[in-house]
Amino acid sequence: MIKSMTGYGRASGCVEKLDVTIELRSVNNRFLDCSVRIPRVYTAVEDALKAQVQKAISRGKVDVYVSIDNTKADDFKINLNRPLLEAYLAAFNEMSEKYGLENDLSAVSVSRIPDIMLVEKKETDIDAFSEGLCLILSDALREFDLMRTREGQKLAEDILGRLAEIERILRMVEERSPKTVEEYRRRIEQRMKEVLEGRDVDEGRLITEAALYADKIAIDEETVRLRSHISQLKDMLASEQPMGRKIDFLVQEFNREVNTIGSKCNDTEMSHMVVDMKAEIEKIREQAQNIE
Repeated sequence: MIKSMTGYGRASGCVEKLDVTIELRSVNNRFLDCSVRIPRVYTAVEDALKAQVQKAISRGKVDVYVSIDNTKADDFKINLNRPLLEAYLAAFNEMSEKYGLENDLSAVSVSRIPDIMLVEKKETDIDAFSEGLCLILSDALREFDLMRTREGQKLAEDILGRLAEIERILRMVEERSPKTVEEYRRRIEQRMKEVLEGRDVDEGRLITEAALYADKIAIDEETVRLRSHISQLKDMLASEQPMGRKIDFLVQEFNREVNTIGSKCNDTEMSHMVVDMKAEIEKIREQAQNIE
């Protein structure tokens, strides 16, 4: 079953003691355009996320949003700058003894001295972190894919309904076409009688004129090709592979055949039928823009 290019998926999990949420959103696009938005300190894993998206999606503009909450993480380490602290304490003791100053130091007051406390962030294992994010992304992609499949089913149902309408109109065109030849023959006969003022009409000439006209407006080749295109499109709609671009091309062939039928018909009723078919084809073309 075909899939829509528009979709949404979301998944959450814990990676390296960090709470992670990944969201995917996509809209129509001629080719695959994937962008990943992730906090700058974690951009090293961006390529791995893009690669995973490219394996799962072939067409559309896909935005991947990665939200990372590190408020619960214990990846910060505070070190005491002991040499600097001891130097300060020695200086304070000397000041107190030499100048009689009260030595009222406390841990809090000492901690305010610049560079006494060194805050370090633990290094993240990029490979492990990347693997964890990809697992969460897989869950988001599954939800994303389910939504695209549901939308794709609706698109397929709509297109199949329009194909049925085109087939119905096409049958009417095929039934009408021979009648236009007979009507043309009667018009020619009437004109010849008027010109000849009651004299016998050359039946051979009538047959020749009607045959030339029938050959000129023959649409058998076009209707056969159009039915073949309809069958191909039905097969594409049932395919498990991305078919959006192929459907785009095939719809152009639909228009080509119907335009040729329209150029050959010299009949008001058939012209209306051609217009109706073109209207359905245009609606199919619009729907095809949403297919992956």
